[in-house]
Amino acid sequence: MHRRMVGSAPKLRFAPSPNGYLHLGHALSALVVDDWAKALRGTFLLRIEDTDLSRRRSEFVHAIYEDLEWLGLSWEEPVLMQSEHLSRYGDAIDQLVSDGLAYPAPASRSEINRAVAEHEASGKSWPRDPDGGPLYPFADRDKEAKRAERNHERNAPVRDGPAAGRGSDSGPIRLDMDAALARIGPSPLTVQTMADPTADPVTENLDPSVWGDVLLRGRDRPATYHLAVVLDDAFQGITHVVRGKDIEPATSLHRLLQELLGLPTPIYHHHHLIMGRDGRKLSKSEGAKSLRNLRRNGLSAAEAIDLARSG
Repeated sequence: MHRRMVGSAPKLRFAPSPNGYLHLGHALSALVVDDWAKALRGTFLLRIEDTDLSRRRSEFVHAIYEDLEWLGLSWEEPVLMQSEHLSRYGDAIDQLVSDGLAYPAPASRSEINRAVAEHEASGKSWPRDPDGGPLYPFADRDKEAKRAERNHERNAPVRDGPAAGRGSDSGPIRLDMDAALARIGPSPLTVQTMADPTADPVTENLDPSVWGDVLLRGRDRPATYHLAVVLDDAFQGITHVVRGKDIEPATSLHRLLQELLGLPTPIYHHHHLIMGRDGRKLSKSEGAKSLRNLRRNGLSAAEAIDLARSG
């Protein structure tokens, strides 16, 4: 079921992470979001997605503002900082755990990789999500542990104060995909997309099962991108999500989380990406040249915009 924001004025957002400097790929995304906001006579919002506290740098936040202003973009204040809203993510995780839709998953990344490697050493492939990551191999074990904990709590004497060992107070938490799909029922999960700001929305069917028991909170991250983005889109009243095609496969997961948490559903559009000479999208982690460096080397804002749009 789609929960629409009836009568809401169009709101769109550009949401970079402050773990590096913006590059031409970010410029393209920000420009496309601004184009859509103007075409729809809506509002352009800026969100700083900084739940990865270990990689957040204040200088990167300031650089985001400088780069966007250099491109001639403006946004409505205040800017939403995810790090200032961590309790909202914790509340959502508690709700999902309480509803039996998520569970503690303590295995480390190295333990996961080791289990997958041992399985694949026998010549059998291990299923992977659309991002290429292995599906969680310890789901049955951890779900059974959670069921045992619930049975213990059910039989334990009633005590004052919050229940001990709820399982969502700390540590990694994963979505129980089987339980989530059972909760939304047999009807197909759908999303509405638009090819451009003047087009009529088109309904598409989605299959979130390909993501498996995805991580909602990491060992050192209070909320992963997938959980935080749907909560913040709802909090900010985002009506149209305009983002790169690299995020398109995650839409099925985001729609599932919206259904489970009773959140409204934006309309989606995924724009083309700027590809590097190696055929892969531009990436901060791969050393894509930053807008900051391009500016220092004499590139004008108009030239940067042309490069981004033509990429």
